Amino acid sequence: MNVKAQLSMSFNLEKCIGCNTCTVACKNIWTNREGAEYMWWNNVETKPGIGYPKRWEDQELWKGGWAKKGDDLVLRYGGKFGMLSNLFTNPHAPEMKDYYGDGDVYTFTYDDLHSSEQSKQAPVARPKSMVTEEEDVPINWGVNWEDNAGGAHVTGKHDVNFNQMSKAEMEAALKFRDCFYFYLPRICNHCLNPGCVGACPSGAAYKREEDGIVLIDQNRCRNWRYCVSSCPYKKPYYNWASGKMEKCILCYPRIESGMPPACFHSCVGKIRSFGLLLYDMDRVKEAAMAEDIDLVSEQRKVILDPFDPEVIEAAGKNGISDDWIDAAQRSPVYKIVKKWGIGLPLHPEFRTMPSLFYIPPLAPITTSAGRDSPSDTDVFDMTKPENGPLIGLDELDKMRLPLTYLASMFGAGNEKVVKTALERQLAVRHYERSLRVEKQPNTDVLKQVGLTEEDAKDMTRALSLAFYNERFVIPNTKRENADISPYTERGVAGFENMTPWSPFKRRKSYHKSHHTDTKEYE
Repeated sequence: MNVKAQLSMSFNLEKCIGCNTCTVACKNIWTNREGAEYMWWNNVETKPGIGYPKRWEDQELWKGGWAKKGDDLVLRYGGKFGMLSNLFTNPHAPEMKDYYGDGDVYTFTYDDLHSSEQSKQAPVARPKSMVTEEEDVPINWGVNWEDNAGGAHVTGKHDVNFNQMSKAEMEAALKFRDCFYFYLPRICNHCLNPGCVGACPSGAAYKREEDGIVLIDQNRCRNWRYCVSSCPYKKPYYNWASGKMEKCILCYPRIESGMPPACFHSCVGKIRSFGLLLYDMDRVKEAAMAEDIDLVSEQRKVILDPFDPEVIEAAGKNGISDDWIDAAQRSPVYKIVKKWGIGLPLHPEFRTMPSLFYIPPLAPITTSAGRDSPSDTDVFDMTKPENGPLIGLDELDKMRLPLTYLASMFGAGNEKVVKTALERQLAVRHYERSLRVEKQPNTDVLKQVGLTEEDAKDMTRALSLAFYNERFVIPNTKRENADISPYTERGVAGFENMTPWSPFKRRKSYHKSHHTDTKEYE
């Protein structure tokens, strides 16, 4: 057992209101400078839609993530020879038009609004490219272009999550009368098996040994952009001013000071939880090699029980201190993902094993969705609305938000794991309703989904009532104990062997930059 520590996250999509406060906080701190204008390390997309950059989920187009090849995993992009032959003509890297349409990232000619010259019409600020400074550039795409399902009837048909649905079902879901949407906040997933790390020819992308944060060393970066191509979530960005690649650093200067990342701290809906997970590095390959239908369950098996004496002993041997183990035991992410089984990775079929987990949205569904639900008879008959808003857990597929769509996003097509997460949320909702309305706890509804009364109370607190220190459990950093020898790099890129576990191999290097140097994220 090779125990490693991983800072992990969970987003509750049931509560996200799409306000983009998280986006603004991140932009103001990290990407409000030349060359980074189009970068959105945190962005909130509306689903269905093709997202930012365009069609980032379509790996037939972008070739991101890993693919099984016999008894091994290889980058979907291809091997070393193919990548080296495309160093100067990368056909699978997004262009500016995929981020901001045909006119580059733009601003407006605000000076025209302050001109003292008399004119015959009201002054107008015209769009202007921030790259070429060309004026009157066309505006036909941007980071929030699909907000609130705007244009979903046009772009939605290109959403790959409809691939498992018939054309008729897709068209019905995109019609105004039957349409649905929900918000999907996205940041770098800081994966256990990151494609960006495995694809970097210069070894600039690496995964920190002590906490699993994925970073890009600005001194080593040579702008090959294979981290963009091989990241299936398209979260690394090219800074056109500095000629370097940049990405979300999980606000590690804040974390090392005991504070959560800025996007977590600023979240209005309190949808974000942050904590530590212990995982078995020796089982990462096995989990990443699983069949699509088993990917979620196999990733959960990699996550270790922080209360297990054997795990605690093995963690200590690997240099994980007692206060980090304590943080893992108090981690809300461990409960959400492992204990309650309601947190799911985004597109596990990419086989990067993300450290960001999503609680799938239950809405649209009525709050008091049944008197004794879930039961075989408690079913909402849409033909008889006068019977009341009753819906049973066996009828979740009748929600306006198709279960098949959610399974494509969070279960690699496995509807069972998504349905379990939704059923448990609904069961806790009914349990809380029984306490407040009927004044008598309905524990039967919990037993049907494998939860105890204690689980229900803990879930209610964690997802609705938790205090700041309960939502964000950040271990005390002990960098004096970390292995930061100037001649040893931690998590050197896996380009040498092109395997998912090679990013975690360690080798000698004479690169002497300290890993907390500000050049890493400036």
